[in-house]
Amino acid sequence: MNDPRELFLHELGDILYAERTLVKALPKLAQEATDSTLRDAFEKHLGETKQHVTNIEKAFEMVGEPAKAEKCPGIDGIKKEHDEFVTSEEPSTDVLDMFLTGAAARTEHYEMAAYTGLITTAKALGETDVANLLGENLKQEKAALETVTTISEKLAGKIPASA
Repeated sequence: MNDPRELFLHELGDILYAERTLVKALPKLAQEATDSTLRDAFEKHLGETKQHVTNIEKAFEMVGEPAKAEKCPGIDGIKKEHDEFVTSEEPSTDVLDMFLTGAAARTEHYEMAAYTGLITTAKALGETDVANLLGENLKQEKAALETVTTISEKLAGKIPASA
């Protein structure tokens, strides 16, 4: 690959795969969460994530390309880590909720890094409208991270001092 536009399309496909994976995973995470605030956050972010998929598909359209998802080993790894932890560790509900906030934070950081790179490249390619559209997704990912961090801090506050 020698063309920055090809890289941009590849990375756009990567985040499309990641967001589509999350649309499937978020209902499961919401079901696993016992903390109502965490469950509500997952359910709210599901709606946002569905819009992220739509925005990415629109970004492809704006650059005159069909939307094509590219396998994303990063999101697959985060998902695999979750699945293995839940299966092999059989965590208590409190520990599971704490784990879920960590997994959500890792996911948000991954997505934020992806969107930051995409926005930078879109601007360099002269695709300002695409950069702005992807910026909407980035803004929501940052807000989701803030929410997860707040919930994580609340859950950590329940840990007994002797733990």
